[in-house]
Amino acid sequence: MKRALFAGMAVAFAFGSTAAVAQDRAGWPDSFTVGTASQGGTYFAYGSGWANLVAEELGISGGGEVTGGPMQNMALVHTGEAAFGMTTMGPAAESLAGTNPIAPGVQMTNACAMFPMYQTPFSITALSSSGIKSVAEIPAGAKIGFGPAGSTSDTYFPRMLEELGVDFERRNGGWSDLGGQLQDGLLDVIAFAAGVPVPAVSQLEVQTDVNIIEFTADEQQKIMDAFPVSEFDIAADTYTTLTAPARSVSMWNFAIANCDLPESFVYAATDVVMSDNDRMVSIHRAARSTVPANWNKNKVMKWHPGAAKWFNENGANIPADMIK
Repeated sequence: MKRALFAGMAVAFAFGSTAAVAQDRAGWPDSFTVGTASQGGTYFAYGSGWANLVAEELGISGGGEVTGGPMQNMALVHTGEAAFGMTTMGPAAESLAGTNPIAPGVQMTNACAMFPMYQTPFSITALSSSGIKSVAEIPAGAKIGFGPAGSTSDTYFPRMLEELGVDFERRNGGWSDLGGQLQDGLLDVIAFAAGVPVPAVSQLEVQTDVNIIEFTADEQQKIMDAFPVSEFDIAADTYTTLTAPARSVSMWNFAIANCDLPESFVYAATDVVMSDNDRMVSIHRAARSTVPANWNKNKVMKWHPGAAKWFNENGANIPADMIK
């Protein structure tokens, strides 16, 4: 989508207008959506929250949209069907390389980095009644829910478990639906890739006893050797079930913007999110990592000029060749 598509969509401030204000908002859309993921997952809670925050502060209609997650968000933002979205570094790299399964061969270079969100830990949950307390105890042929098709979890977790020698039947669905299936005995395990605490896991803890299964040190190292992830511990205070940190691996998440959005619009939206971390944390605890210092966790996507301008004014040093 070209910048021209946004022409003529300028809106005035809800608090009155002046010639300067109108010029500042030239080309701004009159509404926007943020591509998130399924209900019951962190993306939906976090993404809907920051969408509402930006809409409120900028006086524009906006909100979160349920999607299939990072891969679909890259496609939606690249085409301009969504102004903003959220993705993880692995799916972003695959999308830029033209290997996104939604549109094979299409290099999705019109999705730009906007701001750092948080790390996505890969974690496994089972009912305590199952007796499954470790990866090695997952029975052959176990029915495992991997989240929505094409999500970060669905893209990487099956490969990780195969790397660890787990034999399973693959199931897909929204996190809330999969949580219900786990309770009903239709699934043996759910393999989550989502910012913590995952709403669906927190809900399960209220309703039943669960085991949050950590990787052994050897399993963790094997996964890090094979995939673009890093070492991560899920803090003990994340879930009531945990009594100690749980060993995991993680992948960074970034908010993304259509590269053709006006620089001033993306600058203003970035400023809203990055200037009030307390309010972001009140939306979701994972936002504790949504801080300017984490700008350098993006080593994959080019930055939107508006976002890059905000970060470079606030202590970052984004090189020119990393700005669209």
